[in-house]
Amino acid sequence: MAKKADTPNRINALLQDVGQMMILNADPAERLDDSQLRVENLPIQLVRPDPAQPRRVLPEGIYQAFHQEHLTPYQALKELVQLVQIAARQKGRPFTHVLDLLPNPNDETEAEVTTTLLPEETLLRDLVNLAVTIRDDGQVNPLTVVDKSEGVSHIYQIETGERRYWATWLMMEFLPGYQGNGSIPCIIVPSNRASVFRQAKENTSRAGLNAIAMARQAALLLLAVHGIVPPLEGPISNDFYRLALEFTLRDKRDYANDILAAMGGITRSYFSYYKSLLRLSDDALELADRNSIDEKKLRYVVSLPVEAQVEMVRQIIDFGLTSAQVKELCSDEAGLDKSVDDQSPKKAKQLIKLIRATMDTTPAQFAQALVDQEKTVHMAKARLNELRELFDEVEEFLSRQ
Repeated sequence: MAKKADTPNRINALLQDVGQMMILNADPAERLDDSQLRVENLPIQLVRPDPAQPRRVLPEGIYQAFHQEHLTPYQALKELVQLVQIAARQKGRPFTHVLDLLPNPNDETEAEVTTTLLPEETLLRDLVNLAVTIRDDGQVNPLTVVDKSEGVSHIYQIETGERRYWATWLMMEFLPGYQGNGSIPCIIVPSNRASVFRQAKENTSRAGLNAIAMARQAALLLLAVHGIVPPLEGPISNDFYRLALEFTLRDKRDYANDILAAMGGITRSYFSYYKSLLRLSDDALELADRNSIDEKKLRYVVSLPVEAQVEMVRQIIDFGLTSAQVKELCSDEAGLDKSVDDQSPKKAKQLIKLIRATMDTTPAQFAQALVDQEKTVHMAKARLNELRELFDEVEEFLSRQ
């Protein structure tokens, strides 16, 4: 089925509203002048996803191969489809065509059966559903792309709308009835007006981010206000996001409220909780991200030794553990008393006594002791920042008394 004839007009009608949103949502230092905005139907081959995007649309292995340019967009989606076919077949739900993943409205027995889909099945089903909507109704919500062109080489990097990008490729290559010209509507932002804040607000205002994506988002915002930007090419490693563990909101007070607002208006405490998830091992991060595990469960996993984190995440998935159960298991694993809450006042008093006892300690002695305990300078700095955040929250609490 062809796109509806009035699609361009609908896009243009939305542009003014989108433009205003972009102006208001940009970070304070980068307010966009609406005269700089324009919408164009770009050849989709010239548009590329942002490898630093906190929300990983593709599974980790495909993400890595795609951003290393080992796979084309079509090949990446083909890999995804084959991955889901294998997983679905193992669960007794084989399918031949991607449209088979969508519910059949004429099948009454299908509505009576509740099936828990694997994360990969849910991902592909949602992309297929979006692709069908775009095919039937047109792409009425343009992507936001940053002009990265150099000389005669034109390239545009997605700032917001990566799911729509992949759904469009899926529509073009895997769905019947496509009659377009291989273009995709995009709002083009000048390269010097790219905004991680605008990207963050788009992420949190739509489908929302899971806990691991929120951790990446917190890292990007915090690093951005310190002038640290992701590598220009290739997949982004977890170690890049972990650089944010060395910083706190207190370091850039003028941006603190804007960062929290871009994260969906969360509190400083929750910002710290999300950021601390970057302490999870790479394998634990991938598994928790793919299965969208809640932050309230993962916060206890962070306290475990690295080698125990993946196993705990698997137990959360396999047994559907609650946050209370995870807390209890992690306390047992770490050799801690189960009644942590009962001991909190005692631990606070111990911390105060420790601070008093170390008043005569030199900075060099304290730094060396911290490195000895945490094993690396990087982790020692991160632990020090956790203490800063704790003291900031204590100070805020006292100011309200």
